[in-house]
Amino acid sequence: MNLKQLRYFLVVAEEKQITAAAKRLYIAQPPLSYQLKQLEKELGAQLFKRTAHGIELTDVGQIFQSYANEIISLAQNAENQVHKTISGELETIAIGMASSSTGLIPMNSFNELRKYYPEISFDIYEDNTYGILDKLEKKTIDLGIVRTPYNQTGLNTKTLTTEKMMAISVDPDFQPKKELRIKDLADQPLIIYRRFEDIFNQTFAHHGLKPFYAVKCDDSRTAITWAKRKMGVALVPESIATTYAQENMIAIKHANWITHLQLVWRKDHQVTPLMKKIIAAI
Repeated sequence: MNLKQLRYFLVVAEEKQITAAAKRLYIAQPPLSYQLKQLEKELGAQLFKRTAHGIELTDVGQIFQSYANEIISLAQNAENQVHKTISGELETIAIGMASSSTGLIPMNSFNELRKYYPEISFDIYEDNTYGILDKLEKKTIDLGIVRTPYNQTGLNTKTLTTEKMMAISVDPDFQPKKELRIKDLADQPLIIYRRFEDIFNQTFAHHGLKPFYAVKCDDSRTAITWAKRKMGVALVPESIATTYAQENMIAIKHANWITHLQLVWRKDHQVTPLMKKIIAAI
């Protein structure tokens, strides 16, 4: 098995036709088919099956596709790093940002970095917290900004913000209230960011209440959108509420509903002088 075969496999899986894949790869069909057969022979499994519309991945092929994508991505990252080292272009840093960290960076202190690194450049990757942690695991990024709670094993962390949860509602009966208590939420259709569900459940259970989750989603901004469409009361971190729904937010009085944005990097990652300055700036 080699990288060329993996690249061929991925293109054929995407095109779903040998002819189209061969054209895209600028090779003839016979050598492409040969490489695929060699790959299947080495794996001892059939990766493709013929259909009326072309070819599709088998169940085994679908499993293999995810590994092939990861191997090719790692190979490209390694190649890019080597080229940067040779050319002296190590002033590039990759930062992953969770969607709920919108507006946090860049900060004014980043301008000071250019005094030390005039050619500095940033690769910014935007994802949810779990996506950012996955990119750290695969070494796609150097630093990540994520939101608690998450598994911190193997990571260095710096807390950037401490935020309480806010309720977002366009219900006029809620708007005059300056602060809500847990019991005020118990009989409302709630819209929640799925990652906080365990925290919410523990709190309601402690108070002997059973909440109704009208909507569960994976992005606080999505929760706010549903709330503005009068689908319920969204529970989101304060910074997101302030950015996207300040006119509709109400504070929730509960000390345990706290979340943090944190800067994270791998403990086994070599911290370069540039990374040290970025960490200090953030």
